[in-house]
Amino acid sequence: MIEVKKVSKSFNGQKVLFDIEHVFEEGQVNLIIGQSGQGKSVLAKCIVGLYEPDEGQILFDKRNFTDMDRAQRSSIRQEIGMLFQGAALFDSMTVEQNVMFPLQMFTNMTKAEIQARTDFCLERVNLAGRNKLLPSECSGGMQKRVGIARAISMNPRYLFCDEPNSGLDPKTSIVIDKLIRDITKEYKITTVVITHDMNSVMEIGDHILFIHQGKKWWEGDRHSIINATNPEIESFVYASSFMKEIRTQLQKKAL
Repeated sequence: MIEVKKVSKSFNGQKVLFDIEHVFEEGQVNLIIGQSGQGKSVLAKCIVGLYEPDEGQILFDKRNFTDMDRAQRSSIRQEIGMLFQGAALFDSMTVEQNVMFPLQMFTNMTKAEIQARTDFCLERVNLAGRNKLLPSECSGGMQKRVGIARAISMNPRYLFCDEPNSGLDPKTSIVIDKLIRDITKEYKITTVVITHDMNSVMEIGDHILFIHQGKKWWEGDRHSIINATNPEIESFVYASSFMKEIRTQLQKKAL
């Protein structure tokens, strides 16, 4: 569980986050959604320590990350897995070497243990036997799965995913969503996903935080968001003609 308590952040005198208070639940896929420029990424970067909040606290399972020194923060960061927007794989490394990288950097595991853990993680994301491929030999969906394998290699308690479906076709996006959801449930990870993708919202949104103008505007789940009457939520959810048609059909059924 991650608790955000009254977090505010400004840049050059311009306030970007206003007293955000929220709980990201363990074993759930927690989404941060909202239009571009509303503060989603800034909030996520404050949580993982890339930005220092001007005010407020970040707690990882009751441990106050905000007040920790550098060494203590480093220990917490090793409990965090990160899936970056573009997968962010090392082009010159094989699939296997990309997954091994954090294990080699941050653990004292033997070569045999690292190999076994790497093979396990690749098998978990359905990439068994693809160890020696280069990223350039992998499709976009495969690259994202390699990114997930690397993110879970250290057996994290917390997983952050930045636009995990960016650049993927709808069918592959569903595969990635299901993988994130299954891993979250299986290992009871506190997963935080930043996304604009309404398909992801409806597929895996256990707990959703909607940010608007740097403020916590709404929270709920994938079921309640469809019926939310907040105008900013409606504008976001039903931005496409397809979603507007779905709303029309739902309203007809309700009559």
